Amino acid sequence: MKSNYLAFDIETAKILPKDVHDLKAHRPLGIACAATLSSLDDQPRLWHSKSDEDTPADRMSREDASDLVRFLTESTKNGLTVLTWNGLNFDFDILAEESGMVDECKRLAIGHVDMMFHAFCQLGYPIGLDPAARGMGLSGKSSSVPQNLSPQFWDDGKFNEVFDYVSQDVRTTLELARACEKKRVFRWVTRKGSVRDMRFASGCMNVESAMSLPEPDTSWMDNPKPRSKFMDWM
Repeated sequence: MKSNYLAFDIETAKILPKDVHDLKAHRPLGIACAATLSSLDDQPRLWHSKSDEDTPADRMSREDASDLVRFLTESTKNGLTVLTWNGLNFDFDILAEESGMVDECKRLAIGHVDMMFHAFCQLGYPIGLDPAARGMGLSGKSSSVPQNLSPQFWDDGKFNEVFDYVSQDVRTTLELARACEKKRVFRWVTRKGSVRDMRFASGCMNVESAMSLPEPDTSWMDNPKPRSKFMDWM
């Protein structure tokens, strides 16, 4: 049966130094904007706060972040499955902090489908959204905003560029879920340019189900990341 998904993604607001790998070490990061896109819609819905001049605000307010949490919660009650790429480790963590609705975000995080976390539970290492999209023959992430520079673009007032960027991310995540479920396989392009794949016979698993998968062999890794690390904030 085809799942009705609601893809979700945020863009953070805080401008960080170059070459920062652990974004959450610099929290609070704030949310510049977010996007949601359901399987039933043609265009993403954009979420952000407004300034007194009716332009996008520097950061999403707690009230508006809470509205986003309530929207996601209500959508699940209406039969949609929230879908992210690394939302368990990042998006829901930041949204919980910014909205103050921690318990609600925990429930959403456990019950939603995080495709990256599902892949991690089977493989033992993470995969990027763009390599996965290209492996499945999709266009992938937007190139209009350099990776990790959306906060600077937002601060510079290039709001439409950031809206396009976050919109493309939810489109790509939704397209990826559909492609993997249709083909029953998950493919990605490695750093060396080769294509690898893993079986996807059961389709996309939510976080709770992915946690029950057998632990993969990570003995070849120097410092394997445990699954529990994705849930530190919980």
